[in-house]
Amino acid sequence: MEMNFNEDDKYFLAKKKVEKIKGFYGNLAAYILVNAILIFINLYTSPKYLWFFWPLMWWGIGVVFHGLKVFEVFPVLGKDWEERKIREFMEKEKDSKNKWK
Repeated sequence: MEMNFNEDDKYFLAKKKVEKIKGFYGNLAAYILVNAILIFINLYTSPKYLWFFWPLMWWGIGVVFHGLKVFEVFPVLGKDWEERKIREFMEKEKDSKNKWK
């Protein structure tokens, strides 16, 4: 099931892709800025206990997965997977309707 897109559709899809990339870079910039502030606060107020590693690690995992999804490196839930699932559900629906005719 190959889809043919006209120029408006291609533009819309490209625009959505750019918005996702901008969202990722915004997330990455916030991650760097906020964690730099947290590191400074931690080292200034209580250098014996380094707690800044926790938000750095957990938010970092989220940023990595966000990047994998945006740049389509993580194939499990990528565009190809979505297309296969859509086709699968359409075939099941078609088969179930033909079953009763």
